[in-house]
Amino acid sequence: MIVITGAAGFIGSALTSKLNSQGRHDLVLVDDFGNKEKQKNLDNKRFAEQVHRDVFFDWLDKNHKEVETIFHIGARTDTAEFDMTVFDRLNLNYSKKMWEACARFQIPLLYASSAATYGMGEHGYTDSHAIVPELKPLNPYGVSKNEFDKWALTQKLTPPFWAGFKFFNVYGPNEYHKGRMASVIMHAYYQIQKTGKMKLFRSHHPDFGDGGQMRDFVYVKDVVNMLLFFAAHQRQPGLFNLGTGTARTFLDLTNATFAAMGRKPDIEFIDTPEDIRDKYQYYTQAHMNKVRDYGYSRPFTSLEAGVNDYVKNYLLPSRYF
Repeated sequence: MIVITGAAGFIGSALTSKLNSQGRHDLVLVDDFGNKEKQKNLDNKRFAEQVHRDVFFDWLDKNHKEVETIFHIGARTDTAEFDMTVFDRLNLNYSKKMWEACARFQIPLLYASSAATYGMGEHGYTDSHAIVPELKPLNPYGVSKNEFDKWALTQKLTPPFWAGFKFFNVYGPNEYHKGRMASVIMHAYYQIQKTGKMKLFRSHHPDFGDGGQMRDFVYVKDVVNMLLFFAAHQRQPGLFNLGTGTARTFLDLTNATFAAMGRKPDIEFIDTPEDIRDKYQYYTQAHMNKVRDYGYSRPFTSLEAGVNDYVKNYLLPSRYF
């Protein structure tokens, strides 16, 4: 059996769909299952069992011999939440308990870290273990992810294989429930659909033009492909970036969304709110050499192709992956 935590969420449900397409239905889905909108992500998915996250470790004590891999994707991901106790409980301490269980039962563990660990990028975006203690995330979410990465790197007792993935700006189907935390592509789609235009933050940095702020946008289908590759090729454990290695501008993203919707671009620039201006990132780009050296050679979906697929095959018909 394969265990997926955060299974009703964005990436977890996409991973479930991909495994179903490969004929895997022996899946144990772990989440709190309390959000009706998230639950729609699991409609028409095939799996063996749903287990609430609060009783998962009791379940694992009884069933660990049947588990071949755990994908620990579940986490509190709200970057605007500032109650550190929430992140300590749901991200840091839950992940420590997951690691210790996988070490005890010798189950491979693949888990979600985040590019939020890189903070303003003052140490670059290389997935080197050496810089992890020096990183300064900008919010409690990023802190919780980096604290677990730091802790994992110091452990003598480990799962037989482990990999932590620093997700960059993931977008794609099954994020309908995320509200303001959804990708810019989804927000652009609905804003264009409602008003006919898109508002972007004006640049307040001399090196970047308006809309020229850059991010490494990665399609969720590429994310699950890479997760499954690492699960199938358990070589050197460690932390790995999961982006495309190519930064693109918000103008590129917005123009691609207009094109996928068959509309002429109409973009308005507004000031970045002053309360977030000093922490606003103007550039992120995953350093992907470590992943390529590991043996993952599959090309990543271009921003234009990913946005086109997302808009035409999921957002327009309101479909799930």
